[in-house]
Amino acid sequence: MIPIKLDPTFYPSPKLAMKAPREKLAYVACLYEGTGVDKNDFIAVIDVDEKSPTYSKIIGKVEMPYKGDELHHFGWNACSSSLCPNGNPALERRYLVVPGLRSSRIYIIDVKTNPVKPKIVKIVEPKEVIERSGYSRLHTVHCGPNGIYISALGNSEGEGPGGILVLDHFTFDVLGKWEMDRGDQYFAYDFWWNLPNEVMVTSEWGVPNTIENGLKLEDLKEGYGNRIHFWDLHKRRKIQSLTLGEENRMALELRPFHDPTKLMGFVNIVVSTKDLSSSVWLWYYEDKKWNAEKVIEIPAEKSEGNLPEILKPFKMIPPLVTDIDLSLDDKYLYVSCWGTGEVRKYDVSNPFKPVLIGKVKIGGIGSGKTGGPQMLEISRDGKRIYVTNSLYSTWDNQFYPEGIRGWMIKLNSEEGLSQDKDFFVDFGEARAHQVRLSGGDASSDSYCYP
Repeated sequence: MIPIKLDPTFYPSPKLAMKAPREKLAYVACLYEGTGVDKNDFIAVIDVDEKSPTYSKIIGKVEMPYKGDELHHFGWNACSSSLCPNGNPALERRYLVVPGLRSSRIYIIDVKTNPVKPKIVKIVEPKEVIERSGYSRLHTVHCGPNGIYISALGNSEGEGPGGILVLDHFTFDVLGKWEMDRGDQYFAYDFWWNLPNEVMVTSEWGVPNTIENGLKLEDLKEGYGNRIHFWDLHKRRKIQSLTLGEENRMALELRPFHDPTKLMGFVNIVVSTKDLSSSVWLWYYEDKKWNAEKVIEIPAEKSEGNLPEILKPFKMIPPLVTDIDLSLDDKYLYVSCWGTGEVRKYDVSNPFKPVLIGKVKIGGIGSGKTGGPQMLEISRDGKRIYVTNSLYSTWDNQFYPEGIRGWMIKLNSEEGLSQDKDFFVDFGEARAHQVRLSGGDASSDSYCYP
């Protein structure tokens, strides 16, 4: 019998994953949609090895063969979930699964053969996605123990409901729609899970027709979601929904605790229609039901001038919390305020009472700088946070009408929070979004062992 050689980047628990070797490469989704530049999107390869002579440089890229994909959130074909009891340990973290948010096209990119020169090995065309699942506008990728899951914002007509489709682990064929009974769930966005307890959690942004052409204030009341949904992962049916405040809109990033014995996690609310504040909510299981409460609130800031048209009536700069990320030890939550230009670090050792222990200012609306902190990615050891500045092409243009020049910075988190002055990646006219770290990061793997 020939023994199976396990992928060394897979770890049964988050505690063991924190001891993994340090990342040496970062893969970044770069796009030209909304910039006026007639070029194809690409995945950039960044050297993040401090000992390397090309540290903080773009050392490779793979260009997409079509224009207008708008690359967004992408993920791995396989990860530590393969070590779960129902997983397949013969899989390896070899491919990046990269969807186009506008095109609904999926690229399968090999980063093992030559990590610095990734290669597209398969393209799943939008026709297959729509015909087999009924979904379009693909958003988030997660590697499950029995397939590759991808969320979608809506259908081919740009309306809802949005949901989740599944790809085969080996062929990357679209298997179909994941949901068996969705109840009244209509809006979709992010999703993640607690695998041992067979719980799926999903969140809400909006449907393509209220998102793609930019934010309209008249749509805020009913055109964007404010609920999270809990599902039986095995039966694929919704079991409960929670509304996160009637005045709140856009419940986006879900960050379950990495320790699978903890049935809880965080979700961010982008904006309150009451006062333009942002908030972070803790969702948790107690007394045989799901509950949620607001644990962080970040107020809007007054401003008398230099505001984009969409904000001039308010004379305020909203924080616009558009991403959050949780360290693998479940101790620190990082919050990006794309509007006010801050990255905040909270100690969430007591998740019901987060404590702000650090923050860094990087641009922001009205600052005269190019964009603000948006996507966050934490290294597995929790010491480094990589930050990019693009949200979504049409929304970029509304809130930063002077234009966004894509960048990536690195924050150090060993003592408080500080910016690494030796690390800055300039993507030029391309805008930078999702970051994935070689070997895994804090938002790509899920674990079945505490």
